[in-house]
Amino acid sequence: MDRWPGSPVRYPDPAVQVIDPSFAKYRLNLAAVERLATGFRWAEGPVWFGDGRFLLWSDIPNNRVMKWEEETGAVSVFRKPSNNTNGNTRDRQGRLVSCEHDARRVTRTEHDGTITVLADSYQGKPLNSPNDVVCKSDGSIWFSDPPFGILGHYEGHPAAVELSTNVYRVDARTAELTVATDTVPRPNGLCFSPDESKLYVVVSGAEPREIRVFDVVEGARLANGRVFINCGNGVPDGLRSDVDGNLWCGWGGGEQEDGVAIFNPAGKRIGRISLPERCANLCFGGVRRNRLFMAASQSVYALYVNTQGVAGG
Repeated sequence: MDRWPGSPVRYPDPAVQVIDPSFAKYRLNLAAVERLATGFRWAEGPVWFGDGRFLLWSDIPNNRVMKWEEETGAVSVFRKPSNNTNGNTRDRQGRLVSCEHDARRVTRTEHDGTITVLADSYQGKPLNSPNDVVCKSDGSIWFSDPPFGILGHYEGHPAAVELSTNVYRVDARTAELTVATDTVPRPNGLCFSPDESKLYVVVSGAEPREIRVFDVVEGARLANGRVFINCGNGVPDGLRSDVDGNLWCGWGGGEQEDGVAIFNPAGKRIGRISLPERCANLCFGGVRRNRLFMAASQSVYALYVNTQGVAGG
């Protein structure tokens, strides 16, 4: 792609590619990929605030969380320092929940701006570096804990790995932290299926990388993990589901891979959004939850699509 930034786009946008005919209904022929902002070091963890009509995302190496306002297009710093925050989401009360690499913890920003620590250790040992986080409809918080934030100074600080790279669950009623699964090497992006019966987990420690799917048992633990997608040359990161159960996955791996890969509920790749940068993570937002926001390396992009993200995703 050579049309960035600001050059005109022919409709339908050739960056939105139909790989399988079933994807055609999700592409809006009069919508194009838009670059909303650029100038970051590693954009991650986008989260939409519909009540305020703004997007937040992490700029991990710059130790800040950024804000983009839909009404004006204004970009500003929402939080600095951010403890090298990575993944973000909102809980069912609309509060910001964040994974902080440098502080090695998961926090919640209360409505009055105060910070509550949801998890920073397990069985007396510090967490590695919480990476991605999702909230289930019962209010429980689920997060992945690979070591990326303690491997060097760029996204956190060097430290010893003292725990397995688990996926954890924080109970909404008791605040108890439990291991949902300890079977994933370097778990990364997380996403529930629309009915919350399954959890998809990006496996960054597999070669080639994988997306695994687990059954959610009794709403509190994961079982029957199996490979959902063998990613081949692709590098998946964060992912979200639409209301039809399709997975929209941040993707990298070079010019022919960078962007977003879309898979149907059977694991078949049906579409692609080509970007000039590797996409780390994404979320649905906008007034109708039909706008896909993509945090991609040094920039943030958006695309209107003909579907909606799952509520709370």
